[in-house]
Amino acid sequence: MYELIATSSFGLEAIVKRELNDLGLEVTKTDNGHIYFNGDAIDIARANINLRCADRVLINLKSFKAESFEELFDGIYELPWNDILDEDSNFIVEGRSHKSNLFSISDCQRITEKAIIKKLQMKHDISRFTKSSHRHRLEISLLNDIASITLDTSGDSLHKRGYRDKQGAAPLKETMAAALVKLSFYNKDRPFFDPFCGSGTIPIEALLIARNIAPGLDRDFDSMNFKFIDADLFKKARMEAMEKIDYKSKVYIDASDISHKSIAIAKYNLENLGLSDDIRFFVKDFRDVDIKNNYGVMITNPPYGKRLEEDNLRSLYSDFGKKIKNLDTWSIYVLTSYEEIERDFSRKADKNRKLYNGSLKTYYYQFYGKKPEK
Repeated sequence: MYELIATSSFGLEAIVKRELNDLGLEVTKTDNGHIYFNGDAIDIARANINLRCADRVLINLKSFKAESFEELFDGIYELPWNDILDEDSNFIVEGRSHKSNLFSISDCQRITEKAIIKKLQMKHDISRFTKSSHRHRLEISLLNDIASITLDTSGDSLHKRGYRDKQGAAPLKETMAAALVKLSFYNKDRPFFDPFCGSGTIPIEALLIARNIAPGLDRDFDSMNFKFIDADLFKKARMEAMEKIDYKSKVYIDASDISHKSIAIAKYNLENLGLSDDIRFFVKDFRDVDIKNNYGVMITNPPYGKRLEEDNLRSLYSDFGKKIKNLDTWSIYVLTSYEEIERDFSRKADKNRKLYNGSLKTYYYQFYGKKPEK
């Protein structure tokens, strides 16, 4: 059994916790983008393949007090590194330090690597390690003089699903797009529309959720090559996920953008998933789109900030507000850093949630429509 950590953007911890609970995993604590849970090797595979809103899955190898480099060296050295790494493992040590005596990150990285090599030399009688084999990303993190050493089981960030070979300007991460859908009233029986879809990330993530397609099915993870994890467990976890896919249900997903290039990229990304018929992408100014269906869900990430001049920005949001004014059965969700949206919509949001799109603080404005009739 391992102590595991799913990392996420600030504000998404509760969503990741629910995702872990849905996988049958109990969360022990959450702390600033870190969601702690216990699991075995198969749970590492399941978490990497199935989590939609987490960035990485880490193994917390050890936490200990370290006020000196000697304490840091000894704490790292005590770990069974020969059970974790081979003599040619490409182990990379990254570092962080906050409010600790050991504030030099480069020195902490150097001491950590020195301790690991010293331990490996107990088994391998060599002076130089080639690091020519599989990647193992380690991080030594110090907070209030408590050192934690973690091993990244994911490798590339989990937002890299594998379908987005191409992307437009100011792309939204897949993990954030999935979170926007998870925070909405959307389900596969309701119409979905994104009028500023860009390269299609939000509607594609909505489709993956509607079809219950695990986001990590088509990619690899560093831990598939860890010596202490059976690679067959990933095959088992993939098979479990594939058996849960719903290809039969009818979905109603539309997405548009004024940019021909963006729509071409969106269609290309959808084709990578083999689901070209499940989303209707089209080129049109949002002002000219005819929205007919009732009880729909609109989730969108319009231009904001430096992407538009202030006058154009206000004009765009004012026109957007007029467009949705009479859509009283639609629930509308807007992610933006633009803070005058309620003024321009002449409507107060039912809920407003602060989220970080990368390092940029944004707001997720939620305007609820009438509930569907039963």
